[in-house]
Amino acid sequence: MPYLKASGQFLFEIIISAALYMAFFYFNQAITAPLEQAKGVNWIFLPAGIRIFITLILDYSGAIGLVIASLFINYIGFFKADLISTIGIAVICGLAPLLGRHFVIHNLKVRADLSNISMKQLLIIIIAYSLLSSGLHQLWFVARDLDSGSWNHFIAMFCGDVAGSILFVAVIKYGIDLVKGRLGRDNLIE
Repeated sequence: MPYLKASGQFLFEIIISAALYMAFFYFNQAITAPLEQAKGVNWIFLPAGIRIFITLILDYSGAIGLVIASLFINYIGFFKADLISTIGIAVICGLAPLLGRHFVIHNLKVRADLSNISMKQLLIIIIAYSLLSSGLHQLWFVARDLDSGSWNHFIAMFCGDVAGSILFVAVIKYGIDLVKGRLGRDNLIE
């Protein structure tokens, strides 16, 4: 019976991860379309922040959810590419933040439950993730001969991931501070 409960929770985490990423992806497309450098290359990419948080909190189930969401987004026509290119983009979407998570946990001595993560460490993971994500995406775009692959697009994608992640973290921090203020507490969870 515990196996079924754990499996159910893992599946739930995958579904939540996929749904959140898709919602942020389409929200970002709606508000930042004029800032798109090339297909899939944005100067501000808010879903980068949700990718980091999903994998920081949910680890592998979050990464799987991101891969599934990216496959679905591209299947319904966002990035009109062949199946192999689409699968590669999806794998990078889940793999880059997962690698960033493991980099921080193993090299910066952050506990797996993230109880000791600092803002400096969060900034390091944002930069590490942004380098991994934009670098792997651009390598894949070039290898697959897609229009979005170039050094200029790497710079735009890196800046977009950093900006989107910082904006996402700022909104989360502001929201937590607002809730704490309304509740009259020093801590959100007591």
